[in-house]
Amino acid sequence: MFRLMLAVPVLAMLASPAAAQSISASDKAQGAKANPALLAEFGGSYDGPQAAYVEQVGKRVAVQSGLSNAKGDFTVTLLNSPVENAFAIPGGYVYVTRQLMALMNSEAELASVMGHEVGHVAARHAAGRQRTASIGGVLAGIVGAVAGNGAIGQLVGAGAQQAAGLYTLKYGREQEYAADSLGVRYITAAGYNPYAAADMLAQLNAATTLQARVAGKDANAIPTWASTHPNSLDRVRRAAKLAADTGRPDVAAAQDTAFLRRLDGLRYDDDPREGVIEGQTFRHPALRLRFTAPTGYTIANGADAVTIAGSGGQAQLRSAAATSDLPAFVTARFRSLGASTTGEVRTGTANGLPFATTTVRASANGQPVDATIVAYRFPAATNWFTIVTPAGRGTGALTPLLESVAALSPSDAAAIKGKRIRIVTVKAGDTIDSLSGQMAYPAFRRERFLTLNGMSDDRDLRPGMLVKVVTSG
Repeated sequence: MFRLMLAVPVLAMLASPAAAQSISASDKAQGAKANPALLAEFGGSYDGPQAAYVEQVGKRVAVQSGLSNAKGDFTVTLLNSPVENAFAIPGGYVYVTRQLMALMNSEAELASVMGHEVGHVAARHAAGRQRTASIGGVLAGIVGAVAGNGAIGQLVGAGAQQAAGLYTLKYGREQEYAADSLGVRYITAAGYNPYAAADMLAQLNAATTLQARVAGKDANAIPTWASTHPNSLDRVRRAAKLAADTGRPDVAAAQDTAFLRRLDGLRYDDDPREGVIEGQTFRHPALRLRFTAPTGYTIANGADAVTIAGSGGQAQLRSAAATSDLPAFVTARFRSLGASTTGEVRTGTANGLPFATTTVRASANGQPVDATIVAYRFPAATNWFTIVTPAGRGTGALTPLLESVAALSPSDAAAIKGKRIRIVTVKAGDTIDSLSGQMAYPAFRRERFLTLNGMSDDRDLRPGMLVKVVTSG
């Protein structure tokens, strides 16, 4: 456990690159233990060519922190996640998602994000972070008795719960200010433009504003950088002042074409190998499965589970080997959670898929709840939901979700292509409208294009400049 250190002299000491030392053995052990769970929760490491580049930039910044002067002590990972997020944990582990990288327009902005996250670790803010509701939090919290005959254990794996505890911890305003100060100093020492931190914060503000307007996919995400790192225009102004205090002039930087070209081909939004979310519908080509969540419920697609959450309860979808005995599968799942009695298992068919289900009474955080398992027989797998709702409601508001589960046809599965970032050179006659028309979205194309490129609505496009568009493929 780390003590929170916010005293100004301490921050001043940490903010200035000093005689670095090796990361402690205990920190390395803590980071090594958490790393696999975080990778699993955020889709694993991204295998595109951008990964090595992110590692290079991250280590260049991290060694300015005073945590260690050896680049080899840091593990920097580009995550295969469709969520705009970044974080660092003790032990020298630094993470940024490909979705957040796609929002950036320069290497200096990438450096600023990683410098900020390393700053949280250097200032040992972990002990002061406030826990917030995590993905699968209700499912993970069920430990109560089932019909007086035992206890249900955790319904999500220990790894996922551990990861959720790390990435959904919320920083306070003073901690954000402290990490901003540290990050600006780190990137300045590393030779980057310190004003990039303010640019990145402004870019994140614009993205958050747009996400609040767009229904569907953008609303269906696990906590983003903006939700775990409180942001505001005041932080943007403060970051600009921090940059000015370094003595560097605020000169408009030339477009970082080398950085932008590195983004070409970067996967954007969902990785089709892990399934895609479109509005309230989830489709998985490998599992040949689809379902639709009720209006008002969010869908979070993890590496080993899909979570659906809303005011009426939570559901989590997982997959296992195919079985011909669904009632036995449901009973075995409950017994693996500590329930010695599961009650009668009901069977039926939904959209041509055989299913088995039962509900038991349990408790979560001292409150009675209903826990339900519904298992479906697919040709090559058993896909099952674990559902938690208020006591007495059974599957309640999530019943339409269960009724929507269906198999994808081979042609429908093959049609799921996903999206990628493409870098386009502006030609004479190109306009914001003509370029944003290439965005692979049914709505908000212009707004998405402007936000992705960090442009204002009245920006003049110059032939030869580079812009980002999102295309299918």
